[in-house]
Amino acid sequence: MGFPSKKGFTLVELMIVITVMALLFAIGAPTFQTYRTQSRLKGATRQVASDLMAARMQAIKENNRFKVSLINNHQYTILDDNNNNGAADSGEATQTSDIQIEYYDVTMISNNSPIFLPNGTAANMATITLTNPAGSRNVTVAITGRVKT
Repeated sequence: MGFPSKKGFTLVELMIVITVMALLFAIGAPTFQTYRTQSRLKGATRQVASDLMAARMQAIKENNRFKVSLINNHQYTILDDNNNNGAADSGEATQTSDIQIEYYDVTMISNNSPIFLPNGTAANMATITLTNPAGSRNVTVAITGRVKT
């Protein structure tokens, strides 16, 4: 006759595991928060850059101008300028995007409103600067129409 075998963990073993997990979380949480902030800034930059590239491609495809204008520090419009007068007239499509829907802490400013011409070039150079607590990133539009981050 022996003692029956006991299966399971003791309270001391469980407390040690919980303590180790809490220490790992305490060390990793700030790094994870920094990563998430940087990730939001990069994502917003990619969104703006791809919208600009799409506007350029549409200008070539439709053989008319596309103008990108900032409404405020987190919204911009893309105007399909069919009559090439630079203003939104009736019948001309506009697309409005808000980067803070997905990237709540990102704001942007621009030194110019890029206008893409039917040949793929830009009527003017522009730099859009996106900022959040992780820093800032630029999206530039060259006179050749190239969009670069």
